[in-house]
Amino acid sequence: MSTLPRPADVIAHRPPFLFVDEVTALDPGRSASGTWRLTGEEWFFGGHFPGRPTLPGVLMCEAIAQVGAIAVLTDDRFAGKLPLFGGLDGARFRRQVGPGDELTLEVELGRMSARAGKGSGRALLRGEVACQCDLLFVVVDPA
Repeated sequence: MSTLPRPADVIAHRPPFLFVDEVTALDPGRSASGTWRLTGEEWFFGGHFPGRPTLPGVLMCEAIAQVGAIAVLTDDRFAGKLPLFGGLDGARFRRQVGPGDELTLEVELGRMSARAGKGSGRALLRGEVACQCDLLFVVVDPA
């Protein structure tokens, strides 16, 4: 079995906007899984919400999309490209996530063309769905 890549070796995101700590499973061009460990020191907890720090749901969607980008970019057809959000459908937030929590992020890619694709993903908290969404993305050349 080959070694799984580090997220920063595949996607362009960097702290403080890199939300995947580790890739845990990968089938290039088809699916990927990863984890995000929330320490409580993240920039958004101070204001969302004071006294009850809660991970913003849209950032769970972004973390799911970053795992999807790893699945896309490890496909030889898209190496060196930049996947961008084209849309987000059916987002549902089912659990509050806060400091000290660890999310398991899972994405299955669907239909893909040379310039766009679809996928579905979810973020799990202790094995239960915290967020789920369908992703639409476009793939472009980096600047």
